[in-house]
Amino acid sequence: MSKFRIDMISEEIRRETDKIIREDMHDPRLGGTYCITRAEVTRDLRYAKMYVSILEDDKAEGVIAALKSGAGFIRRELTHRMSLRYTPELLFVRDQNIAYGVHVASLLREIAPKSQEDENNEQDKVL
Repeated sequence: MSKFRIDMISEEIRRETDKIIREDMHDPRLGGTYCITRAEVTRDLRYAKMYVSILEDDKAEGVIAALKSGAGFIRRELTHRMSLRYTPELLFVRDQNIAYGVHVASLLREIAPKSQEDENNEQDKVL
């Protein structure tokens, strides 16, 4: 199966899973701010790893637990909404990329003022 087709299926599964969670799942643990950032489907379409970005750290465990417990329901709904030979088993994993990006941005902000001061001092020496 071509890589292009797998990527299209992964994106469609991500989109439909997000719709199912937001519209049909009524679990109180899903009250936090979260987003399914990407899905990786295996070549044989048996498994799909869903990466979930959760902005509130204190609700992260509850959101992941709710998604794992509702994986069967989500899979059944995917079966009805998509026409695939196999509906993949869903594995939910917390995505740390956004938190890591925020951390790197804060480090860069700390360095930036120091760099600007150094540049100003060098310009004063030249003049």
